[in-house]
Amino acid sequence: QLQASGGGLVQAGGSLRLSCAASGRTLSSSYMGWFRQAPGKEREFVSGISWSGGSTRTSDSVKGRFTISRDNAKNTVYLQMNSLKAEDTAVYYCAATRVYSRSIDSRDYDYWGQGTQVTVSS
Repeated sequence: QLQASGGGLVQAGGSLRLSCAASGRTLSSSYMGWFRQAPGKEREFVSGISWSGGSTRTSDSVKGRFTISRDNAKNTVYLQMNSLKAEDTAVYYCAATRVYSRSIDSRDYDYWGQGTQVTVSS
């Protein structure tokens, strides 16, 4: 299971760090991704990271502002979000896939966290 946390209300320009803690063997050899979904919009890929942490992928909309990382010893993946904008407001989900490395398609992910709300006020 995946448990996402760290969301909240922040002013534009501020920062938040999301965490995704895994129980069991969910993170073992898994490619991890962060997705987000704003009201009335489809779920979109934000960032992903390989098992070793050596390969990451980030959407153009957040590149240069968001950084993904992982600590396998703690079974946790992080998303550091800086210079937040109002358009970053969404529910953020972490997800894991053991098959589709570097995928940006939510259908390729097998395990999902419950989501954490991020609200950026302008």
